[in-house]
Amino acid sequence: YLTQNFLIVTEVGNLLDGIEAFSYWCQQRDLPIEKTAKEFIITKDKYKKYYDKSGFIDGTDKLVNTKDYETIWLNKLYYLDFYAIERFGKTRLGTLLHYAKQGQNKYLMQIMMNEIEKQIKDFINNHKVDAVAFVPPTVRREVQIMKYIQQKLNLSLPHIEIQKISGIIPIPQKSLSKMNERIRNAENTFAVVDNRHFKHVLLIDDAVGSGSTLNQIAEKIKNKEVAKKVTGLAIVGSFKGFDVITDV
Repeated sequence: YLTQNFLIVTEVGNLLDGIEAFSYWCQQRDLPIEKTAKEFIITKDKYKKYYDKSGFIDGTDKLVNTKDYETIWLNKLYYLDFYAIERFGKTRLGTLLHYAKQGQNKYLMQIMMNEIEKQIKDFINNHKVDAVAFVPPTVRREVQIMKYIQQKLNLSLPHIEIQKISGIIPIPQKSLSKMNERIRNAENTFAVVDNRHFKHVLLIDDAVGSGSTLNQIAEKIKNKEVAKKVTGLAIVGSFKGFDVITDV
């Protein structure tokens, strides 16, 4: 169970998983391993109800119930896992994404892709997606995790190009704490460069905090009549409402 669900990167940069990772985590906090492991399983079980039969989390209701949105442009919103859970912090997938992105670490990116590639491709097939789009990065990095995900998926579907159109100083979504600021940022940061027409576009991102980026890009896709249906899919998402994920 721990091998499938627990992974950490230590303060000196070592990757541990399973019982080794959990033992280390408990020792750092002076916690009994066996008792804490049982508590971890109980905590994880509390979240099972949020996953559908295919293992996806439906975040659509949280998007619909979030204040400040004038219109919800996404038809549906899903993510593969929560970014973090109570007490135990980042999930296995949340940990991989965080350190892969911040450290620009292809080794961790590949581990992550090994765990999510089949699930994403199954989603595309099961939901009759006929085109995909990948949210472009805001912060410049030598190794961009979204580019890596796009290359490794190597999908044969048409790709809709989304361009960055931000001002002289790029403002990452994670730096904005107010929902209305995030919406305005997303509205004025991306442009859809495509005149083709599709039935169902899947819009892929690494992490969903407020959901504003995916929703505003969906607006542009629909306003250009590129697609009538747009579904958002993120690797990880927040659990409570739409918390601001500041460290991804």
